[in-house]
Order: sequence, then structure tokens, then C-alpha cells
Amino acid sequence: MMNGPLEWFGSIGAIISAAMIAADWGRKWTGWAFVLFVLVSTAWIATGVMNGSTPLTVQNAILLTINSWGVWQYLLSPKNRKKIERMEELESQASEDVERGRA
Repeated sequence: MMNGPLEWFGSIGAIISAAMIAADWGRKWTGWAFVLFVLVSTAWIATGVMNGSTPLTVQNAILLTINSWGVWQYLLSPKNRKKIERMEELESQASEDVERGRA
């Protein structure tokens, strides 16, 4: 039966991850949303295997790959981390400019 703790974690985790990305709190938050998506995909894979649901298992195996790539892109890639740090500096400066009416 698909109504246990893994399913609830998967459902709630997916909602939180999607909200984190939609909120656009910055690239680091997006990276952490992808980390949560990786955990969610893993939970759904386990659920699919335990319940004999091949479509659910295959879908989330593919999503696990995509979400892992998101973790790499947003948190682990040295090149992208440098870009993120630079963009955060520029964003901070732009926010200050807007607040001071210089934009």
C-alpha cells in the first residue's frame, strides 16, 4: 500500500523543493532544493521497488539523475561555484543601488 512514511516524505519533500526553486532565493538555495529532490527521488524509487511499480521507479531513477546534475551545477562544480560567488556579489551591490535609488 502506498501511504507510508516514504510516500509522505516524497510528497512533502517535492512540494518544499519546488517552492524553494520557485521562490528564487538564489543559486545556493536552488542547489539545496536539488539536494532535497535527490532524497525525494530516492524515496520514490524505494517505494516503487517495494510496491512493484515500474513506472514510478523508472521515472524517479531518471529524475534522480537530473536532480543529481542540478546538485553538481548549483553546489559542486568549481567553475559554477565561482560564478555563483561573483553573481552574489553583483546582486548585493545591485540591491544596495536599488535601495539607495541609484538604479
